[in-house]
Amino acid sequence: DTQRRGARIHYWRLMVSDPDRDKHVGHDREALKGTNGVWEDRRVLEGVRRHEPQALEKFFDASFPYVYNLAYRLTGNQDTAEDVVQEVFIKVYRAAERLDANRHPKPWLTTITYNAFRDFARRATARPEAPVNGRVIGEMHGTPDTPEDILIKRERERFVEKALEGLDEKSRTIVILSSYCGFSHEDIAEIVEMSHAAVRKNFSRAMKRMAEIIRGLQK
Repeated sequence: DTQRRGARIHYWRLMVSDPDRDKHVGHDREALKGTNGVWEDRRVLEGVRRHEPQALEKFFDASFPYVYNLAYRLTGNQDTAEDVVQEVFIKVYRAAERLDANRHPKPWLTTITYNAFRDFARRATARPEAPVNGRVIGEMHGTPDTPEDILIKRERERFVEKALEGLDEKSRTIVILSSYCGFSHEDIAEIVEMSHAAVRKNFSRAMKRMAEIIRGLQK
């Protein structure tokens, strides 16, 4: 339909408009914090609800880094992440009138992204794709000052990569939403459709499991 075509066109315009896209995707932890002026502009959000082209374009431009980085960390595969993001933008077009202009759109976008990721994960069960790339999911970032710092950072990243790879899909998602995106357990419970207690318990188990894996790697 028209909205699906419009979402695809705008998505691919975003994909090709940034020559440095690959450098930032999966590496921009600031993007995962999900803060920008457009998301806090009620006039833009109201325009999105009314499917106003200019408002939708501003919203897509502002949302692209967050959605792409989140999809990349969830999937660990750039090709799959690109498919997920395209589907997210299509869903945003279709559900725009349900956006609450009085609330920050980050949880709404995260829920759409997570559901799109789950749809692709279910399809991949019947048709396995490339394995999860833990380097993409678990990479820590900073600017080491010395060669020794670089070696320590790389070793730490390797441990985190392996630990995240050792988690099941739900636990890995909860860790990413909490540790990388900054969501509270209450928000995560709404996004992944679990109880607050279940999210808290799952997160605690995931942290213990990651610690066990890292201790094993350090021996």
